[in-house]
Amino acid sequence: MAIIRGAEPFFLPGGEHGVLAVHGFTGSPAEMRLLADYLHRLGYTVLGPRLCGHGTSAKEMAATAWTHWYSAVEDGYHYLRSFCQEVSVVGLSMGGLLALKLANEYPVAKVVAIAAPIYIKDRRLPLLPLYRLFRSYVVKVRKRFDVDPIYSIGYDETPLSSLASLLELIKHVARQLPGITAPALVIQSRAEHTVRPESAEFIYKRLGSGEKKIIWLEKSGHVVTLDLEREAVFEHIAAFLGGENKHG
Repeated sequence: MAIIRGAEPFFLPGGEHGVLAVHGFTGSPAEMRLLADYLHRLGYTVLGPRLCGHGTSAKEMAATAWTHWYSAVEDGYHYLRSFCQEVSVVGLSMGGLLALKLANEYPVAKVVAIAAPIYIKDRRLPLLPLYRLFRSYVVKVRKRFDVDPIYSIGYDETPLSSLASLLELIKHVARQLPGITAPALVIQSRAEHTVRPESAEFIYKRLGSGEKKIIWLEKSGHVVTLDLEREAVFEHIAAFLGGENKHG
């Protein structure tokens, strides 16, 4: 299956501190590229993996589950470790869940979860098993941002089988949170219409990390790496990771 132009994985070589930048559900590495470029300019080595079934077609995604998506994150981690002395992981939305899972299972320097879902606002979710009897996909409304469209590449429909797998991943990661001890940053917008803000509070309170911080945004939608407060988000993440990388 051909990869959509702009949805390819990327690797930005830099210093000895690697950052794994994990995109979200039905999205692509493109939505993490502006953040990656920002961190790369500070001296970090940044890898943006393409999760299985993403950046190609919704039909291909329908044949995947969260275990496939996580395997791409694991592969990215091992690849970065071959270049860097330490690896941190930053994930957006579902990528935030995968980042937290990675932090529970591998030695990561720091973990950042952006708009990671525990509670989803869609009231139709309890009816998902019923919907799946009649349809395989649901149309997805995608927001336009004041950035080049090349940074906003994703599907216009959501495979319901994949959505069911996402709900399984949420329950799985929720149970793992107390086992995470790496320093953690949680970022969440109060204004978005996809993930309920209580998700960030749930994650923050249950994290086993001795060093943890939560940052609230007031103007952004769900994809904060592309929205109005993106520069502030980049600055917060860079400050959390340690500012300019002295190894670069």
